[in-house]
Amino acid sequence: MYKVISLLKRKPGTTVETFQRYWHEQHGPLAAGFPNLLRYVQSHALPQGYKKGELIFDGISEIWLDSQDSYRVALGKAQAAQILEDERKFTDMSVKVVLPVDVHVIKNGKIPDNAVKNIEFVTRRPGMNLAEFRDYWRQVHGPIASRISAVCRYEQNHLKMDEYARQERPRFEGLAITWFRSTEAMKQGTATAEYAITRADEPHFLPDGHLPIIITTEHVIVG
Repeated sequence: MYKVISLLKRKPGTTVETFQRYWHEQHGPLAAGFPNLLRYVQSHALPQGYKKGELIFDGISEIWLDSQDSYRVALGKAQAAQILEDERKFTDMSVKVVLPVDVHVIKNGKIPDNAVKNIEFVTRRPGMNLAEFRDYWRQVHGPIASRISAVCRYEQNHLKMDEYARQERPRFEGLAITWFRSTEAMKQGTATAEYAITRADEPHFLPDGHLPIIITTEHVIVG
């Protein structure tokens, strides 16, 4: 399947609660009519995530279609234009990022009911070759991180290669998405030796310091 992720930030002056309510209750049913849509998921940042300040994004939208051609055809339809126009009512379009991705399932576990979903916005270490970065992330780091027992499911979403021809250096080169039973389970996972080993491996392919993250809950709108 062909997957496209949109990184969303609310319009200035809009509360998180208002943004999330409109996105889910008003925009969600409208966006469910996107042509050729097979699956549509909204992931909303947890309110407690704002205790230390603003988050880089307030949530992500994920849609799946059967092919890139289906997506291109859909974008030309009137329904797609209506959906985009409605998105302008609650989203800061100046910071919206659209990522067509290839999905690599690293740990194929079941997503628990009421799970929390950790989303990490990934960029490669400066000076690192793109092919080397993608291979290391998937083939080396992926198996290391998958050993963290608290992780129920782990997916890497790599930016599609043809996007690199469209822009000199994309803002993000993918998303690392992991699911946990709860925020407490996630916290407990950070105390394990496997987590420490995972973090120690990150400088081999990621920039120094922490990559930005948001912790979310999923709302499955279609699928």
